[in-house]
Amino acid sequence: MFKNRVLERTFGPKKNEVKTERIKRNNVELNDQYCTPNIVRVIESRRLRWAGHVARKGERKGVYRVLVGKHEGKRPFGRSRRR
Repeated sequence: MFKNRVLERTFGPKKNEVKTERIKRNNVELNDQYCTPNIVRVIESRRLRWAGHVARKGERKGVYRVLVGKHEGKRPFGRSRRR
C-alpha cells in the first residue's frame, strides 16, 4: 500500500487529451511503469560492465590476468608468515 502511494506521487496522474483532465492511475499501470527489473538480467549486465572495465585496464594489471585466466608463478603452501 505504501509502495503504491509512493509510485502515485512519483509518476503522477495520467492526462486525458480529449477532456484535458487528470485521471488517477490504477495499480496495474503503476506496476507497469515501475517494472521492477529481472534480477538475472541485472546481474548479467553488471558482470558485462565489470568485464568491459577490466578489459580497458590492460594486460599488465592483475585483475585482467584473473579475468583471462593467466597467472604467474606459484604461491607457497600453508598460511602466510607473520611479519
